[in-house]
Amino acid sequence: MYRNELDPDAGPGAAFGVRLRRLRDDRGWTLDDLAARTEYSASHISGVENATRAATPKFAKRADLAFGLDGTDGTLTNDVQRIRSGSLLEGFPEYVASEGKAVEVRYFETGIIPGLLQTEAYAGALAESALRRGSITADQARERTAVVAERQKALRRTPAPLIMAVLDESCVRRPIGTAAEWSAQLSRLLEFAEQPHTVLQIAPFSMGVRRTVDLPLYILTMPDRSIVAYAESATQGHLQRDGMLVAPILGTYYQLQADALSQPDSAAMIKQIREGTS
Repeated sequence: MYRNELDPDAGPGAAFGVRLRRLRDDRGWTLDDLAARTEYSASHISGVENATRAATPKFAKRADLAFGLDGTDGTLTNDVQRIRSGSLLEGFPEYVASEGKAVEVRYFETGIIPGLLQTEAYAGALAESALRRGSITADQARERTAVVAERQKALRRTPAPLIMAVLDESCVRRPIGTAAEWSAQLSRLLEFAEQPHTVLQIAPFSMGVRRTVDLPLYILTMPDRSIVAYAESATQGHLQRDGMLVAPILGTYYQLQADALSQPDSAAMIKQIREGTS
């Protein structure tokens, strides 16, 4: 089985994987040994240890029983509960750690402007809305906006990464914040498009079924030229590092770019929306 030496500070999934492996190694168990005790496959356990598969409460409970942690204060089940109650989607911290090292970043977003391109006011309005709904706490709202600010340091790196963003038209049609804040956010997009290391395109509603991607998708090229992809469902995110699986995703993204508006036409649409003429 593949054994990746994880940094526990890379995110909650990585920290969980490191702890799970340490518990197993301390007992001298192989993956097959733990598999027999939990009734999960060795490949499943390897995925959790390498942070390529999210741990579920059911998995954590069986691991607690296998390790003799059930009924103690330091259960793996408690770790999973803490991860799931956090402000960030499971899997996203691992993505952020990789994004900060990437030499090329490709985005597709729908409905919401990506964090890397958000103004502080836009990010704050999103966090405040979630806070009012009761879906996050005040501390978690602050964490979300802090993560956005931290991610944007990538724009100031030397050399700066190549960043390509394809935004569904819904991203620039859905006003967030006050009128002034929304206008400032649209201006930020236009400023982003003018940078020498960026490409901004709008996937217009008129694309219809030609829009090849339905959910948010992020693709990273790392310094060693390996490519990883990150996608989200309603409950968790997943960072895919298997090149054989990422290659077709990258091909789909190229098709999306080919049918989206050009950067000049995309900028013209954003200007029209900002000026209230479209």
